[in-house]
Amino acid sequence: QVQLVESGGGLVQPGGSLRLSCVASGIIVSSWAMFWYRQAPGKERDLVASITSGGSTNYPDSVKGRFTISRDNAKNTVFLQMNNLKPEDTAVYYCKAVGVWGQGTQVTVSS
Repeated sequence: QVQLVESGGGLVQPGGSLRLSCVASGIIVSSWAMFWYRQAPGKERDLVASITSGGSTNYPDSVKGRFTISRDNAKNTVFLQMNNLKPEDTAVYYCKAVGVWGQGTQVTVSS
């Protein structure tokens, strides 16, 4: 049974940083593509970062240069480092792998 548990969200001022974590069980994160999505109120869930089993990463233009996805194979964890956060980054952030979603973690960017 695959389980993904996100953490690290919170309230941060514009320009600040947060690092989200996604601890996986039931899969080995280095063997699968891993994804971070976000969903703002009233909007669709959008992809914000992905990392393949080979380590290739991809980002939409809206977060490119500000967000970085990485993984720690020893901890079986995927991270999303978010820098220079903007109010429009406010959303619930979800980890996804092998068709399974985590429960999400709230990120609020506000002064």
